[in-house]
Amino acid sequence: MPDSDAAPLPPPERDAAWRSPLTALVLGAVLHLGATGLWSWIDPLSRGGQVQLLAHTAVGILALLPWARYQWIHLARTWRKPLSHHLVLGWASGVLLLAAMASGAVVTVQAGWGTRVAPAWHALHLGTGLASFALAAVHSLVAAVKPRGGFASPEALRSWTRAAGAAALGVALAAGGALAVPAPDPAIPFPEGYRRPYGDSPFGPSLARTSTGGAIDPAALSGSESCGTSGCHAEIVEEWTPSAHRWASRSKFFQAIQHGMAANNGPESTRYCAGCHDPIALFSGAKNLYDEDLSSAGADEGVSCAGCHSIAATDVRGNADYVLEPPVPYLFERGGAGRETPFLGRFLVRASPELHRKSYARDLLKTPEFCGACHKQFIDREVNGVGWVQLQNQYDNWRKSHWFVPDAEGKAGVSDPRRTVSCRECHMRLTDGGDPAAGDAGDYNRSPGDGKHRNHRFIGANQWHPVLHGMKGGEEQVRLTEEWLRGETEIPEIADKWATGPAVALEIQAPPRALPGEQVVLKIAVTSNKVGHDFPTGPLDIIQSWIEVVVADAGGREVFASGRVDDRGFIQEGAFLFKAEGVDRAGNLIDRHNLWEMVGARFRRSLFPGITDAGEFRFACPSALARTLPAAPGKEVEVGVPAEARGPLSVRARLRYRKVDQTLIEYLYPGQGITAPVTDMAEAAAVIEVGEP
Repeated sequence: MPDSDAAPLPPPERDAAWRSPLTALVLGAVLHLGATGLWSWIDPLSRGGQVQLLAHTAVGILALLPWARYQWIHLARTWRKPLSHHLVLGWASGVLLLAAMASGAVVTVQAGWGTRVAPAWHALHLGTGLASFALAAVHSLVAAVKPRGGFASPEALRSWTRAAGAAALGVALAAGGALAVPAPDPAIPFPEGYRRPYGDSPFGPSLARTSTGGAIDPAALSGSESCGTSGCHAEIVEEWTPSAHRWASRSKFFQAIQHGMAANNGPESTRYCAGCHDPIALFSGAKNLYDEDLSSAGADEGVSCAGCHSIAATDVRGNADYVLEPPVPYLFERGGAGRETPFLGRFLVRASPELHRKSYARDLLKTPEFCGACHKQFIDREVNGVGWVQLQNQYDNWRKSHWFVPDAEGKAGVSDPRRTVSCRECHMRLTDGGDPAAGDAGDYNRSPGDGKHRNHRFIGANQWHPVLHGMKGGEEQVRLTEEWLRGETEIPEIADKWATGPAVALEIQAPPRALPGEQVVLKIAVTSNKVGHDFPTGPLDIIQSWIEVVVADAGGREVFASGRVDDRGFIQEGAFLFKAEGVDRAGNLIDRHNLWEMVGARFRRSLFPGITDAGEFRFACPSALARTLPAAPGKEVEVGVPAEARGPLSVRARLRYRKVDQTLIEYLYPGQGITAPVTDMAEAAAVIEVGEP
């Protein structure tokens, strides 16, 4: 700004400097940048703060060249002047303004075309911006004052008035623009004729509810792809794409079961499943009598980014007992699946991420109780017409197992994180990458700069969905899932408190020696070694894990077999199975995943963490002597067993697993030749010597 020191400019030159439009322009820009920067810093969450940030950025870009020209002229005029307090003030404000402009340019580029604004650059811009604004204003005011007091001329007053007026007008126009831009409202009315047959809750029999108590625009919870295409969370979206969470609503299996439930119990009953499987459709009011598809726009994302990260409170009763608080969108942020986030929306998220963090980064997401809202299920009278029946319950399994270690102070329900193995530590392993979500100061074993994020593949035991749907990234998802099922996955963060070896261990207990013709008893022990809850877990009416045992003689001839799978995908009768068989009120088997009719179970076998179960198998040791076998009614034939049958018997056992049993697949997809892939989780072998008779 025009200077004032021991050797002031002559009045004509001084007035000319104040009269220059460039002086007023730069002074007005500095005042505007200071005011809008201060506003957007103090009030970053409001519409006004967002518009002021955009105005701040725009004026900063437009003022860059005029400011550089003014500084060059001003520097040339004052370069050889004797040092004074005012000159020091001017130099300081100039250097700080240069740093503010440079860091502002970097921050603008990062927010517009990067993945995030680096905290160091943001802090530098904020600090130098506030300091330069204060010093430049003081420097300019001092320059406008005579050494003996009073303004040097009306030109200085007019220049200051024009600059301050222009800055104030710019701030006011931005504030008015914020009011003119309509705030996106996620609340929508329920469809006409929306029925509530399950009590007061509009989303019953699911326990899910919204913070507003009403319906939510599906656009507010969808658009997950844009989290990646915006250039921010591309790694996480790529991980999420083939996950079971992503396909929770539009999987062929879920859709077939849902329509069966709607046909039997009415479309409103499908809200029971939707709280966990199809929340976007549920909260939009699509699970209704007049919606044939029982879905809505964006619902094909299943458990979407916004749908999961907007959960504000949970209860461990299960059945989707959570409260969803619709995220507060930025101005100019897109809405709806498949729609790209506009440039200004992406810019605001990265330049001022406070609102984004407030909406999506909740400490609740780190807790097992967050997972427990859905990973625990029961049926009650309003669904089955009889009464309460516990179904899958991963949360309480974990909570009562040795994987949960109570807090040292004995606080009820609080775990010691250094000794407890939690849900996300297993199923959302830390992954190296450059995602903006990397780093966390809130975990006992992490830091803000660790360069890791929680993997959103949610690897568990679903190796069928990627195959059934031909998902993008599905082959890798299957590979990781099978590796996980076998217990081969290494997770460094819990290596010191997790077990080693297979997830479920297998051991053959066989006699070392048998005589021909003698009955041999095999015991196959199965131990839950690394599983954090029951094994298997989930809907045990459809999931199957079983022991396959094959005994062969020295010549490779099969002596005994159990648990074989035939060409159509059916397991041999009499196999040792981990599964459950529910029944309806008439005692009929629940074999179509018709859980809405379930009142109890006639059989259930699963393994609690750390527990061992064993299957017992009996067969006759082959004899080398001639045997008489029935060939036809009234006739017999002698069969000679070759001498090599005396040799050692090899016993091979496998623990096998598949997500869906073949009976249900045949019911849902008759005649299509579909089978669920089978994973061998563990294997064991033994040898039985055969002695002389």
